[in-house]
Amino acid sequence: MIYCNLGRTGLRVSAVCLGTWHLPRSKELDEWSIPRIDIDETKKLVKLAVDNGVNFIDTANRYHGAMGPVDLNHVGNAERILGEVLRDYDRESLVIVTKVAYQMAPWANGEGLSRKHIFWQNRESLKRLGVEYVDVYLAHGPDKETPHLETLIAFNDLVRMGKAHYIGSSNFSPEENIDFMELSQTHGLTSFVAIQEAYNMLDRTIEYAQVPIARKYNFSVMAYSPLAEGLLSNKYLSGIPEASRATYSQSLKTTLTKTNLGKIGELSNLAREKGVTLPQFALAWILHKQRALGINIVPIVGASNSQQLLENIQALEIQLSEDDIKRAEEIASNVRM
Repeated sequence: MIYCNLGRTGLRVSAVCLGTWHLPRSKELDEWSIPRIDIDETKKLVKLAVDNGVNFIDTANRYHGAMGPVDLNHVGNAERILGEVLRDYDRESLVIVTKVAYQMAPWANGEGLSRKHIFWQNRESLKRLGVEYVDVYLAHGPDKETPHLETLIAFNDLVRMGKAHYIGSSNFSPEENIDFMELSQTHGLTSFVAIQEAYNMLDRTIEYAQVPIARKYNFSVMAYSPLAEGLLSNKYLSGIPEASRATYSQSLKTTLTKTNLGKIGELSNLAREKGVTLPQFALAWILHKQRALGINIVPIVGASNSQQLLENIQALEIQLSEDDIKRAEEIASNVRM
């Protein structure tokens, strides 16, 4: 495993991060007819990841693991599942990330980035995870009703209290991230060290929006959807497999057009020429781009089974040429998301 520093800190994290937005599903349904998570398979995935050197695990208080969007009956499920799995490991061997902002209850302060909501959800996340602190605590999305300074002071106090060690953001605009950084510098508060954003061969928006900010402040970028929710795999070329994300992600389902799938087929052929799978090629592309962009990018990988996860981790060993990159980007530019 390759390890890197998270942002400008001394915190060492694996070059890939294990995500929990999508977890192995069981055939059993809960009382709302939503698939339950297969705990035994999830334990196998985490063990495989840890055995291969992955020490970086991402979750969020909103995640369920087998549905999206997540209703209020199912929020917190992924954290609870992860908490059960983590009992088998030395807490200090792992770097755990979770997030706060989105709705967790129907009442007025059931969402947002106010001090009240952040402190409440930090307590609840720690209970669900069964830990005393999280390593990285991210603001999951903007809250237009709460002043940035209030949010930053709340995060700063959690760090001082030992309930979180580092902080960052996800899905904020460059201008919002700049404001948070300027406020932290002006008021001597704990500042962001990482941002979590969508990034893959088909969605390169952050290259023009967030990457200059990441370079300026030495942020690490945690790249979610590195396989475009599974589109950058071969699984959808012959239909929608049972238990795949497209069975419950409407946004993904709408991208499965004949034209898009044709281009994905071309990318798959390009990967085959290299002797690798398309998911491996897509992850290797991200790891190559971080050198070109001059920032640290850690892809967040998910998997439904051990074979998928091991395949993703092996992407760290793949070297792509500039010609490989150019050909892939020409094909990918014609995919319409």
